[in-house]
Amino acid sequence: MSGFDKVVHSYEEAMSGLTDNMTIIAGGFGLCGIPENLISEIKRKGTKGLTLVSNNCGVDDFGLGLLLPDRQISKIIASYVGENAEFEQQMMSGELSVELTPQGTLAEKMRAGGAGIPAFYTATGVGTPVAEGKDERQFNGRDYILEESITGDFSIVKAWKADRYGNLVFRKTARNFNPMAATAGKITVVEVEEIVEPGQLDPDEIHTPGIYVNRLIQSSFEKRIEQRTTRPLGE
Repeated sequence: MSGFDKVVHSYEEAMSGLTDNMTIIAGGFGLCGIPENLISEIKRKGTKGLTLVSNNCGVDDFGLGLLLPDRQISKIIASYVGENAEFEQQMMSGELSVELTPQGTLAEKMRAGGAGIPAFYTATGVGTPVAEGKDERQFNGRDYILEESITGDFSIVKAWKADRYGNLVFRKTARNFNPMAATAGKITVVEVEEIVEPGQLDPDEIHTPGIYVNRLIQSSFEKRIEQRTTRPLGE
């Protein structure tokens, strides 16, 4: 990209340069705040051998789950399997390499990677299979394990609002993993609901500065709900 204007006008342009065997870091939690249209573009491109870093892998027919039937993902680093039967089947059969990572540790792996910190010590996972093969040290009488940070070839992110320079605002729980993911990719692609002109966003409301963003595209979203629970009014 040249200049400050990060806006692109097609999903093909947004995901230009994505090739087989790359690592993609994806924002979102369940189906909340996922870059659903960027995922659909990866599906359309048919890119394979991907390593995906995300809290989970969507559901069978939506989100990152779209990439599983055609075996586009070879490895996923995630916190849980979630509501995805295809993910579970491929993991149990050995077709899909899965590295389950504690949720807070995964978030910090992304944040530290984006900050240029190669590794960090955490008490999470000490004394469990998570600690196997990792350096362990004691600080102030407590045991910690060394976790390596994560960076990716691409980061795909969903934000609520942005200006043309790529300054981002996330809305409520859709903020989740997106700010960390945005910093950890060599190329960060963001899809948003609204793009405004520079100067229209209050600097105090910007969650991620545009320096981290390479490409920005405006779109509409389906915003599915993973599990809907209802009850009659008055109960």
